[in-house]
Parts: sequence; structure tokens; C-alpha cells
Amino acid sequence: MKQYGEIAQLLARRIEPLARELFPLGYREGNEWKVGSLAGEAGRSLSICLRGPKSGVFADFAGSLAGDALDLVAEALFRGTKREAVEWARRWLGLSAGAAVVPARPAAVARVSSEGDTARRTAFASAAFYAAQPEIAGTPVAAYLLGRGIDLRELGRQPRALRYHPALACVEAERPLPAMVAAIVGPGGGLIGVHRTWLEQGPDGWRKASLAAPKKVIGAVSGGTIRLWRGASGRPLAQAPEGDGIVIAEGIETGLSIALACPERRVVAGVSIGNMRSLVLPPAVAEVVIAADNDAPDSQAATALQCAIDHFIREGKAVRVARSPVGGDFNDLLVSG
Repeated sequence: MKQYGEIAQLLARRIEPLARELFPLGYREGNEWKVGSLAGEAGRSLSICLRGPKSGVFADFAGSLAGDALDLVAEALFRGTKREAVEWARRWLGLSAGAAVVPARPAAVARVSSEGDTARRTAFASAAFYAAQPEIAGTPVAAYLLGRGIDLRELGRQPRALRYHPALACVEAERPLPAMVAAIVGPGGGLIGVHRTWLEQGPDGWRKASLAAPKKVIGAVSGGTIRLWRGASGRPLAQAPEGDGIVIAEGIETGLSIALACPERRVVAGVSIGNMRSLVLPPAVAEVVIAADNDAPDSQAATALQCAIDHFIREGKAVRVARSPVGGDFNDLLVSG
């Protein structure tokens, strides 16, 4: 059987007919296929890239899920189970005999709205995080971050949101891999999900694993953040002093790069640009700086960024957008320096 990454690539090459078959109520908008959600209803919260280097990549802003073309099949048809998705995809691609029948969509609706399924994912995320090693000094996580120009020793302590797991199950690799795991915390302060970055050792040290999707999220992500640095006050976000500010980065590496450069700033990772519009910040936080990636002005990410800006303005926050003058984000700036 072909590896998951190969199947995902083959699906990505035929992503438009796949999107039309999975989501007949959707529509094309530029280089993206739009539909309401993974349940398949009309709308625009689910976006599937049809062209370019991100062909096949999807983001479901309604359900806070994202991934490649194989993930899309798994989430839309098989409750996230990749083995079933692979069998269906092989038939759809003509690699196996038999018809690739799209299951009844009501099952997908039940999956999206199921509280039990959300609880199961959150429990899995919690177990993965607490099974990981709290201290990351001297581990592949510290080596990976150092390779990205991020030396946590300069901060004096590591963010408690980050941990090291020496052998975290990876469906795509079909075996456990070392991983950086990060706690995604909801507005109430509890863990609601986990961000996983699988790692491998290359000729120049530790790096992201050579997978189609080396970074993945599990759990109820909507409204959650990865809390990386408390800034000058040293207080938890819920106890932020009056008039406090916050920097919201898209990814962990970008957020840590900013914390190193500006340790007086409170820094969180918003998991994705689409998730930022769901964040609930304490009234004491008066200023929001969004550390945006350098995406194309007409991209889905640019639209999501504007939604986030509008959201925080409605919340009464002063909003600024900061962009790296080099590369795609502030981690590129740190490495280039």
C-alpha cells in the first residue's frame, strides 16, 4: 500500500474534482473551493486550496480543523480515520477495484455536532500532553528550536505550554516519532487541545519530520491559544494588569522569536490565523498586535486576518499588525540575523 503522504499527493493533483464530489453544494472562488463545513452544507467556512504549492490543503474555520487532501477525506467521510480514508481514496483514484461511494452526509453532520466526539478528542489531547516530558532542555525539542534560532536559555525559563514526547503516535508515519507538544488553552484557562510537531534527526540536527503534515492539532481548538510568554507583568492572561498588551502570532516558532526579541511583551500563538477571530481576551487587555505571516494580499489568510482585526476592534481593543521585513514570518527574520 502506498504511504499516506503519497496518497495525499495523488489526491492533491485531482483536488478540484475531489472537492466537487465531496462537497457538491460548494463553489469555486479564485483558487479555492468554498463550502459551509466538513458536513457539506452551503457556506464558506471550509476552504480547500485548488492550485499552487498548497493544493489540497484545507482549513475548516467552523470546526478548527486543517490538513492535506487525505485528511480532508478522513475528516469529511470517516470521522478522522485515515485507514478507511486511504481505502476509499485508492478506489477513487483507480488504484483499487470497486466504486468509491460517498457515505450519507447526515453521518458527517452528526460527527461535527457530536459533543461526545469533541470530548474524546479533548481527552486524547490531554493524555498526549501530560504523558510528555515537562522539561525540554537537552531534548530534541530544544535542539529543533535552537536550529530555528530560538535559544530558550536566553529567556531564563522555558514556556510551560511546551513539552517533549519521545515517541508520540503518528498515523501518517505509521509509527511513533519524537514530538514537540504544546498545550492549547481555552478562554477559561483549561487545556482544550494539543498542537503536535513531529521531529526527526537530519544531517544538520533535529528538524520537522519529513511528512506531508509534520504539524497537527487534536482537540477542541476554537478560541484557544498556546500561551508562550507572560511578558513584563509575569501574570497569567486571566490576571493581566489593566491596559496590558498582547502579541498574537500564528505559530509557535514565530511567537517564541518575538518573545526572545521583546521579552517584555505577552506572547501567545493563535494556532492559525483563522482561529484568531474566535479568541476571547480579558477586558484588561487593551492592545492587540497581530504578528501576521507575509501571505499574499488576495489569499484566504489575508481574509482571515481582516476578520481577526475586525473581531478585536469590535471588542474595543487597539489593533496593530506587524510583519517581518524578511521571509515569511518573524522566525525567518531571527534566523536571517
